[in-house]
Amino acid sequence: MSYQETAEFYSDLYDELFPILRSITGPGLRQSYDIFGRYMPLEICSFKSGSRVFDWKIPQEWHCEDAYLLDPEGNKVADMKRLNIEVLNYSEPVDRDIELDELQNHLYSLPDLPAAVPYVTSYYKKRWGFCLSQESRDKLRPGTYKAVVKSEFVDGTLDIAQTVLEGQSKKEVMLSSYLCHPSMANNELSGPLVLLGLYNRIKQWPNRRYTYRFILNPETIGSLSVLHMLGEHFKENMVSGLVINCMGGEPDELVFKQSRNEQGILDKLLPHLNRFGYKHSNIPFSPLKGSDERQYNSPGFQLPVCCVSRAFHTGFDEYHTSLDNKEAMGIDPLLDSIDKLEQIFLAHEQCATFENTCPYGEPNLGSRGLYPTVSMVTKERERQASELNDMRMLLNYGDCEHDTIDIANLQNKCVTDMQNAIGKLEQQSLLEMV
Repeated sequence: MSYQETAEFYSDLYDELFPILRSITGPGLRQSYDIFGRYMPLEICSFKSGSRVFDWKIPQEWHCEDAYLLDPEGNKVADMKRLNIEVLNYSEPVDRDIELDELQNHLYSLPDLPAAVPYVTSYYKKRWGFCLSQESRDKLRPGTYKAVVKSEFVDGTLDIAQTVLEGQSKKEVMLSSYLCHPSMANNELSGPLVLLGLYNRIKQWPNRRYTYRFILNPETIGSLSVLHMLGEHFKENMVSGLVINCMGGEPDELVFKQSRNEQGILDKLLPHLNRFGYKHSNIPFSPLKGSDERQYNSPGFQLPVCCVSRAFHTGFDEYHTSLDNKEAMGIDPLLDSIDKLEQIFLAHEQCATFENTCPYGEPNLGSRGLYPTVSMVTKERERQASELNDMRMLLNYGDCEHDTIDIANLQNKCVTDMQNAIGKLEQQSLLEMV
């Protein structure tokens, strides 16, 4: 597809997904998975309501048919069908007349952003309520209001969606994003749309050194459920992980939060690439602010999972409000994020620890067609000499202790510049990935 066709595809997909009433469980989440499932083959894994996931319990499904608040004249002050964040997400059912003084205890607004409707949730404590702008709230007059929330809580499931692209190695790169916020653009749809874009790019690579696992889940309880299901598998097989969120809007650069122990390939690769013209920022791990990477980096797992964002770590005023819309996010930044992340994972493909299969003295490269047979100095000869130096370094430091980033650093060059040398030595079975 052309750039314009690609932009139109993601724009149309955004428009279809945006109005769906999503939450951490329920029909809106499944409907969203079904839409993504048209473009990537998703396997759905479900956890029953009430089941234990570590220190948490899977909540019941929340089904909400309608919700509105009428003022004394019968005008709709809040209306879920106008904007679905105008109802408190996971609100319990209510149908009652209520005076303004008491109603105020069930209203949520943002004095500092008077034109914005806040997005508010109450997943784990039953309450009801409505969200409205401070401007609208200030105009409410004393009197009797009608509060209606047609919702119910039912035993069902919490659902996780995933797909896997197999690689030459069982060692995995996990890419995930959350899908649970209704009517949020940057803080909801940007991550899954970039994840889909990466899936489509990586699927087209002719070779994959690593296996790539793509996961969509509701935030927090979803990643905990993923760990409950795959935690031990990840401990054995994960080499890098990345939680993707808030990928639209400003600024232009990507900001990566490192993993807790900074022991993954991605942790090591990101600062290395910055030395060679890649433009992104790296910040240390912290559990105080973030997304699902907090669960993957919890003490019991300590997985090498980073987080990437264009806006979340630096902050944006529209966060968790009705101002977080398509205009504030934009489609072009999403496509730019897909491009930049693909380049980083193409570099990641060149990162591995190797064992020299012919370690007793230097292997005979000439007999394998890897050593130049003409000594004349030409530009091609200079290129061959550089590649030969890479091969010698890779073979000498192919000792199961140095990875390709270490070897590239010894030569003060980018690991991506060693791609041809790595490929040729692997093709001749002189290097085997550990």
